[in-house]
Amino acid sequence: MNDSPSAVFDAKALADRLYSLRIAGRSQATAEFSAPDDLEAAMQAQKALATLEGAPGNAWKVAMSPDKSAVVAPLHPYVETTRDAELPYLPGMKFEVEIALRLGRDLPVKANAYFRDEIYDAVSQAYLGAELLSSAVEESGKLSFPLYVADRIGNRGYALGPIVPKTLIDTVAEADLKVVQDAVSIYEGPAKHPVGDVLAWLVAYANDSTRPAGSLEAGTIITTGALSGAMPLSAPGTVEVQLAGEYLLNVKLSG
Repeated sequence: MNDSPSAVFDAKALADRLYSLRIAGRSQATAEFSAPDDLEAAMQAQKALATLEGAPGNAWKVAMSPDKSAVVAPLHPYVETTRDAELPYLPGMKFEVEIALRLGRDLPVKANAYFRDEIYDAVSQAYLGAELLSSAVEESGKLSFPLYVADRIGNRGYALGPIVPKTLIDTVAEADLKVVQDAVSIYEGPAKHPVGDVLAWLVAYANDSTRPAGSLEAGTIITTGALSGAMPLSAPGTVEVQLAGEYLLNVKLSG
């Protein structure tokens, strides 16, 4: 149950609880947690959780909170592949197709805001990627977004697939997307980023003066948001992704 408002938030205790639930493949209601009050406390718990899980610090997802604050979380387990990936499956897991970016130079915190063109120029390569989502919080971020941030924004795996043309950052909305699981179509239609711009949330995070120094260094991978919505996966199996008719990624999910 939630502690009283005067109670001191314990980031390590929350991380331990989230870790135990994740290991067991379980979730609990938001009301059963002592949730962080703000994103700063959420990031403390997220960092502790990432340490427990052994998440690497070179691959991240970026998203936007309901109050329009850019937030990030490490991707784990994380695999890089040219075509085929293997990741674990959990009941109730969801699947997202995304564009991921590799930074070719540092983007340090600075007083003046970055323009979008500066962020685009800092990207050395773009990739087709796939994210797996499953939260230890039953309501995900619907009742407490900071709690969801502490839970690594629901990330439960990521496959970085083949390199795609960098120009897709600007033109992906013109591309067709097909997603098939074990010969059954689960998505077919245009690629659609939630805010219409693959770079929008990365630009917002780059311009967050409170982000850690060194948080956007050369070589860092950033995945930028779903192009397909979050697709429920009813069972393990192989998910095949085809973007723009020629860029392919297969993700084998084992139970």
